[in-house]
Amino acid sequence: MAISGGTTPGGMTPAALTQVRTSTESEKDAEFQEHEKILSPDFLSVAQITELLVVDVDGVQRKLETFLNFKNIKTCLKEAILLDYYVSGFLWARGMDFSIIQYSQFMTLLDMLLHNLKTLHMSLEDSLKWLGEVMAEIGPSHLQKNEKWNIFDIKQANAVIDYLKISLFQHYKLYEFLFFSTREEIVIGTEQMIEVIKPSGGLYPNPLEEGLSFDIYSTFIKPPPTLDTEMKGLDQEQGPKESQPEASTSDTDPLVGFTIEDIKSVLGQVTDDILISIQTEINEKLQIQEEAFNARIEKLKKA
Repeated sequence: MAISGGTTPGGMTPAALTQVRTSTESEKDAEFQEHEKILSPDFLSVAQITELLVVDVDGVQRKLETFLNFKNIKTCLKEAILLDYYVSGFLWARGMDFSIIQYSQFMTLLDMLLHNLKTLHMSLEDSLKWLGEVMAEIGPSHLQKNEKWNIFDIKQANAVIDYLKISLFQHYKLYEFLFFSTREEIVIGTEQMIEVIKPSGGLYPNPLEEGLSFDIYSTFIKPPPTLDTEMKGLDQEQGPKESQPEASTSDTDPLVGFTIEDIKSVLGQVTDDILISIQTEINEKLQIQEEAFNARIEKLKKA
């Protein structure tokens, strides 16, 4: 049987063969485009990753703080937690000796997991399912389809999953609290009253700005007047009436006519009166304190 000139040895016309090839290429292009959408766009550029690889731990933190535009790292708890999340992830990846593309895909994976939690409100179960789908695309299970799409080998893929378990999934409730729970902002402050400089011409000298008010000074700091001061004040109030010299004042000793025994007797009596009054006052104060302590003890026993 002769073979027709318009058919191929397989029994297909050239037009049909061309159509099959076109369909196969279209499927490959669609699959490639679908794969390109996974973990895209990159969280960090190649230039940024290169900069991070040449600095120490503190340098990684400073550069990521700049890349992420975190400006309140010392006062904002949310920014501090997120920065620690990304810094810890990058340092772990550096210990795994990843390639540039592996660094890029791993950091994007970290960011997408937080994005799904924050924006899509993914539960822990949904995040685990999503991670399984992503690792199926970029992990070793895709090796038989297209080797160039294989980003992580089996050992690296398992290490990535183990790290995500202890870094994100183990603390998933805390990250949910971070994004969805409102926290009251506590402002700690103090108010202090300061007297400003008074206008000139007053009765008192102008105080310093950091000085005390006159009421506080006179109540708590100013020393109490002594006996000599009070006597001087009384002398000044009495005026010149008592200051006039008396012509009839005698120069004789006022103790003339008294014996030493009389003086001792008078001084002893005065001293006894003073000591008795002091002792009575002390006893009254001790009794008051004793009653107060007994009342406290009774309250403690009842409690």
